[in-house]
Amino acid sequence: MKKNNASDLSHHILPNSATMVGVCIMVISIVKSAAPGLTNYLIDKALAIDSLLFMISALLSFSSIRLNRCTEGLERWAEMIFLLGLVSILKVAKCLVI
Repeated sequence: MKKNNASDLSHHILPNSATMVGVCIMVISIVKSAAPGLTNYLIDKALAIDSLLFMISALLSFSSIRLNRCTEGLERWAEMIFLLGLVSILKVAKCLVI
């Protein structure tokens, strides 16, 4: 049975964060094509912040994978920022549905 390494989580966070950056940018472009209004403006800005959160998470997880020294702190920050981005995008999705 394989023992979990500290960088195993980073190997999952990195591709998923990059994918979520793409999702945020795609939804921003869809919102931009809709009629202008305060709601669309707020959704646009919230998704831009989400995109930055996912980008920071991807950079931290990449650093955790590439650095040779103990990088559990980087991995933990990458995980927390990724989860914050997921919660934030869930709030945005709730605004889109309503």
